[in-house]
Amino acid sequence: MTAKIICAGLLAVMTLTACGEDDIILPGVREPIRPGNAEVNQALPISFEAPQLNSSWTHRNGDADHMFPQPVFSTSPTLAFAVDIGAGDSKSARITADPVVAGGIVYTLDALSRVTATTTGGAPVWSVELTPPTDSRTDASGGGLAFGGGRLFVTTGFGRLTALDPATGGTFWTQDLDAPGTSAPTVSGDLVYVVSRDSTGWAIDTADGRIRYQLGGIPSVSSFSGGAGPAVTSDLAVFPFPSGEVVGVFPQGGIQRWSQIISGDRVGEAVAAISDISGDPVIDGDRVYVGNFSGRTVALDKATGDRIWTAEEGATGPVWPAGGSLFMVNDLNELIRLDADTGTPIWRVALPDFVDNGGWLRSKRTVFAHYGPIMAGNRLVVASSDGQLRSFDPRSGALMSSIAIPGGAASTPAIANGVLYVVNKDGQLLAFR
Repeated sequence: MTAKIICAGLLAVMTLTACGEDDIILPGVREPIRPGNAEVNQALPISFEAPQLNSSWTHRNGDADHMFPQPVFSTSPTLAFAVDIGAGDSKSARITADPVVAGGIVYTLDALSRVTATTTGGAPVWSVELTPPTDSRTDASGGGLAFGGGRLFVTTGFGRLTALDPATGGTFWTQDLDAPGTSAPTVSGDLVYVVSRDSTGWAIDTADGRIRYQLGGIPSVSSFSGGAGPAVTSDLAVFPFPSGEVVGVFPQGGIQRWSQIISGDRVGEAVAAISDISGDPVIDGDRVYVGNFSGRTVALDKATGDRIWTAEEGATGPVWPAGGSLFMVNDLNELIRLDADTGTPIWRVALPDFVDNGGWLRSKRTVFAHYGPIMAGNRLVVASSDGQLRSFDPRSGALMSSIAIPGGAASTPAIANGVLYVVNKDGQLLAFR
């Protein structure tokens, strides 16, 4: 007992002594503890092709290779219409599909497997429920859309890929994927390519739904709803898997050309434990750009898969290459411009991060999601769940304009004929022109 009293007394004296001392301020330059944030923002010149008037937007980022020419879009957009397309976000269900546009029709997928076709003027065309007869609507959530070969392809959280008649919503065929198919499909030629959440890549005949070939990726226990979909050109199909593995194959036969693991994490962030690919592969010329959710984006050689550079920035969606730069929203909710040759950041702009719902626990904070960016009308456009559609100067990152998105964004926008379409969290399709 005496020893315990002496130790307690010494501890109290040491504590009081420490409290009485002056703080020692060390000399020298203060450096940020987070790597990559020490660079100075630069407003470097940039030149890119003039905006083009496009009539369709068939995939995420516009096309099967996720690389699309800059579309025409107004510098001062206004809300043209808002129409219901089904169930919105809830505690147990999320909208993960971006809208696609073809033939004057906008196709959307709600949080509970309902596909809706709406004219570009906002009039309803048809709506169809894709819940299997043996399941309940609330048993699964998520999925994606793609258009090609005169058909609309839909993946769902029920683990099915369905080919629909774009004019009527009728079903041509359905293929069971044996696991949730929540990432968007990709259509090229006579095949539709899909990645299911059990790390399986699929190439399926668009005509009859028969399996042409399958790829087995490294299994992973860490993934999230949605996920990244394949990118495809005439000579390469890139499959991203939840494990962080990225595999390049010949599109028709599925023979492997190369494989890479996108590894690395953002120290101090909870998402560092997620290995899933979140920045869908983008094929631009002789390069492939792809990023994970936890702090890494890489440039790969298209022919060999060799790594050209690695940026210590995660990607929440596909990058947008333009004018020798890459634009992306990173895992810290920053809009960033990278040098496409080196991966070096040129500028970064903080986007709204979270809203505090009360209390001191971070679990009580709602983290905002930011979708994009898309280069349109010579601006970078980002749709956000905080209820804003923002436009930024690609040269400097300066905010140029902002307009309200009623309900807050739940998807990356699609642009066709100068009109921007985005789905909000309430299950509505909004159009800005």
